Amino acid sequence: MLLEHQGKRPKIHASVYVAPTATICGDVTVGAGSRILFGAVLTAEGGPVVIGAHCIVMEGAVIRGTARHPVRLGDHVLVGPRAYLSGCSVEECVFLAAGATVFNGAHLGARAEVRINGVVHIRTRVAPDAVVPIGWVAVGDPAEILPPGEHDRIWAIQGPLDFPGTVFGLQRVPGGESLMPALTRRYARALGTHAGDHELGHHASPDL
Repeated sequence: MLLEHQGKRPKIHASVYVAPTATICGDVTVGAGSRILFGAVLTAEGGPVVIGAHCIVMEGAVIRGTARHPVRLGDHVLVGPRAYLSGCSVEECVFLAAGATVFNGAHLGARAEVRINGVVHIRTRVAPDAVVPIGWVAVGDPAEILPPGEHDRIWAIQGPLDFPGTVFGLQRVPGGESLMPALTRRYARALGTHAGDHELGHHASPDL
């Protein structure tokens, strides 16, 4: 399904295959020869999503662009089933395995790999040819790649990167208080803009 969002429509090369149950919403560009499979969601929520040529976005993957952090994938990138990419930049020939997660402001160099359930945290820069092993966490610029049990080391790097500020534009609150009321209200307002979306069907954009 193709959707117009806030006056912007997907631009999809005529050679692209989009599965009937995939959703592509708003300012999303998909390059020649790419494949968007069943249940995948590509959504531009204030910022564009640009998918290069000959990319594969597999079943159930989510790719989200935001106003502060657009998404750009280079050519020949594979995004595995259930992967989640938000506001990140991915160079050519990157492999993102099933369940991989890449957060806002992250950058993956050419030929990098994020293996099953690996995480690339906010504002993290993964070097070309680097590997994030199964279930491990890349954090920092340049990235340290750490096993998930190393919580204290991960948090020492992650904390100053400021997840709530980077992703939601909110400051942390003192202990005993919750950020969630402000966060959910702000996020609900942003997501509520989808109420005005218009379905365009399943046809590729004629101008690509």
